[in-house]
Amino acid sequence: MDCLSHRALQRIADVPEGRSFVVAQLGQSLDGRIATATGDSRYINRAAALDHLHRLRAAVDAVVVGVGTVVADDPQLTVRRVPGRNPARVVLDPRGRLPPDARCMTSPDARRLVIRSVSGPCPAGVEEIVLPSAAGRLDPHAIVAALAARGLCRLLIEGGARTISAFLDAGCIDRLHLLVAPIIIGSGRAGLELSPIGPLSEAIRPQTDIYVLADGDVLFDCDLRRCNGEACCVPETDVRGLPPGS
Repeated sequence: MDCLSHRALQRIADVPEGRSFVVAQLGQSLDGRIATATGDSRYINRAAALDHLHRLRAAVDAVVVGVGTVVADDPQLTVRRVPGRNPARVVLDPRGRLPPDARCMTSPDARRLVIRSVSGPCPAGVEEIVLPSAAGRLDPHAIVAALAARGLCRLLIEGGARTISAFLDAGCIDRLHLLVAPIIIGSGRAGLELSPIGPLSEAIRPQTDIYVLADGDVLFDCDLRRCNGEACCVPETDVRGLPPGS
């Protein structure tokens, strides 16, 4: 393992038992694209970045994706490229769009959960969590709290970009692992789309460590709880995934 990548992963391993901790991972081009205009995204990042993603999966209790990622990519969400255990797989599916044959939900080699706003049929062995939604969107704080209540405290928000953006906007991410490949796409889908800000002083400027991976991709390990050495504007969450005092 790249020793620098290992240093970023060790921060997850050092989280106290039972404390909610959320890391998000996003791979993109130099110009901030995660796919071309036609949707092609394989592979923007190279082998070392993919290895890092699989190590992230092995370091957490559960990997979380939106149902759009499942419909588009049918991911397995397993640990295949590195040694380690498969995490639980969680699909956010507020409107019941989950395909019945989705690979991440039909393979029984790890715990599987689906989070919805209305109860519906699930593949055999899949746990269902029903949470309130607003305008068809689930509350990231409620998601973190519901998973923590089920013993899943260390979470990887893996995709897609809309899901990661929603968790970032809600202040639910502790660390963001942004993997940048030395490629310029020039058009296509942007990685992060957050709520508009006014002055630049409102931008999130996290304390960041930078690691160059073995084949040239660059990992930006962003501490979203620290901005310029001080407490960040992103609010802390307690073990339930809620702001302290909630």
